[in-house]
Amino acid sequence: MKVVHLETGRHLYGGAQQVAYLLSALPRELVDSHLVCVPDAQIGAAVASLGLPVHELPMTGDLDLAFIGRFRRLLRQLQPDLVHIHSRRGADVLGGLAARRAKVPAILSRRVDNPEPWLSVRFKYPLFDAVLAISNGVRDALRASGVSQAIEVVRSSVDPAPWREPAPREEFLRSFDLDETAITIGVVAQLIMRKGHHVLLQALPPLVARHPNLRVLCFGQGSRREALEAAARELGLSEVVRFVGFHKDLSRWMGHFDLLAHPALMEGLGVTLLQAAAAGVPVIACRAGGMPEAVHDGVNGILVPPGEVDPLREALARLLDDAALRQRYAEAGRRLADTEFSIAAMAEGTLAAYRAVLASAGR
Repeated sequence: MKVVHLETGRHLYGGAQQVAYLLSALPRELVDSHLVCVPDAQIGAAVASLGLPVHELPMTGDLDLAFIGRFRRLLRQLQPDLVHIHSRRGADVLGGLAARRAKVPAILSRRVDNPEPWLSVRFKYPLFDAVLAISNGVRDALRASGVSQAIEVVRSSVDPAPWREPAPREEFLRSFDLDETAITIGVVAQLIMRKGHHVLLQALPPLVARHPNLRVLCFGQGSRREALEAAARELGLSEVVRFVGFHKDLSRWMGHFDLLAHPALMEGLGVTLLQAAAAGVPVIACRAGGMPEAVHDGVNGILVPPGEVDPLREALARLLDDAALRQRYAEAGRRLADTEFSIAAMAEGTLAAYRAVLASAGR
């Protein structure tokens, strides 16, 4: 079967990284994969390095209606059996319209658990023959929004290899100005409200009193950085909480975290949670969205109610006080990453969805 994949993200992380993983693992004797991306996108170079065909199409924005014609002409040229659209925020609708006009079955990947507005439910989802949700949480959010199309759950994946080769400990300590006795909590998320940094900050002061060598490294960037830095100052946490920005080389550092805190109020699945599992880092996350599928409570981490300070503080205290428990969760996380969240498992689930759509379409 010939499948055209549309991904308009420019950077190779998040959803675009998942597309690259998928294309590396789909069996080439069964699937002739073609990537369509915007010019100079990082995913284009990554997929080209796999020896797969890459087609660059310009897209000036979410309302670039001319993209429909450009993509439809390319589909008519390539004559695929199926279109798999990975992008959102405009490209999903424009790509779906192009596939419909080219009379090619189309699948949409959905990676977030935000409720869908009725306009999307009414006009976007009917463009697709099936939806691939990255977690049961995303699937449930789509159903709650009224989406009636076929929804298959195919979870995101992680390549464990780079997460198991961290930089030397001395380099980690030097790079982040840490004492060798530091206990480190890592936070890897955009600095936006729904990631729950404010809840974590409120939970920290009593823990710092018990663990004066505690340090919190917040990786990521976003609109709330100044507000969060101000909140940390007001709580007397300026020396404890450090906002270190976005790091492309996160795999060099994550294995040195004593634990990962992910107090997000909502999350489709949480690739960061998969990366932590692969790196052997115990996780505290929230019982919301797809997070319980990545963090098995009492197995590789602890789940707490979203937005509640006291349960988060109690979970943090439990792990900070028990190195043996952290180690047990770390070992379980590695096993979880190797089984439930392997790239091969994601490719297998996606291929099954392709076959079901094509069979239904009589192809």
